Amino acid sequence: MTSLRLGDTAPDFTADTTEGELSFHDWKGDGWAVLFSHPADFTPVCTTELGRVAALKDEWARRNTKVIAVSVDPVDQHQEWKPDIEQVSGHAVDYPIIADEDRSVSEAYGMIHPGEGDTSTVRSVFLIDGSNKVRLSLTYPKSVGRNFDEILRALDGLQVTDSGPFSTPADWQVGDRVIVAPTLTTDDARARFVDVEEVKPYLRFTPAPTPAPTPA
Repeated sequence: MTSLRLGDTAPDFTADTTEGELSFHDWKGDGWAVLFSHPADFTPVCTTELGRVAALKDEWARRNTKVIAVSVDPVDQHQEWKPDIEQVSGHAVDYPIIADEDRSVSEAYGMIHPGEGDTSTVRSVFLIDGSNKVRLSLTYPKSVGRNFDEILRALDGLQVTDSGPFSTPADWQVGDRVIVAPTLTTDDARARFVDVEEVKPYLRFTPAPTPAPTPA
């Protein structure tokens, strides 16, 4: 089973989806992507998860991020299942769902865990940046639905910390202060940023930068 590490290039692939055949890197372009797997179509937890992703359409767009789902079920089954998701969630599923019948995508991303009892995917999530690098990975068991608010929060954190010498503290949310990197002295930090608070010489807070507008 492939084990992708943070900073690895996300494997490219060409696959059939509910929106036709696509090449992953070409499809995502230079924006961010959320690639997430679900164990099977017509299952209760997956129905709520794909519906939640659909409901967050504007949030993904605001972060210049595309979403794409994958399971080992065929395209026609995905298409038959979509109306159920839309009825339950009240939102159109307007993102692609990959039909990974030969399990090539799932294997490339290490989404199949034999110890889970079958050859379907666990609940994996990959955040992939504009350079096609894996920036975050999460794995949930099949019995536990994912918290997509946390995935959005992590995406926000990555995009903020990419904008300067910053990191985020525990439980950080958009609008909270960020931590100035230890590579800067407090004097240097105060010369570059406004309102730098030194709690410890290695722990300094400053307001988060304003996000850049999302490209049209």
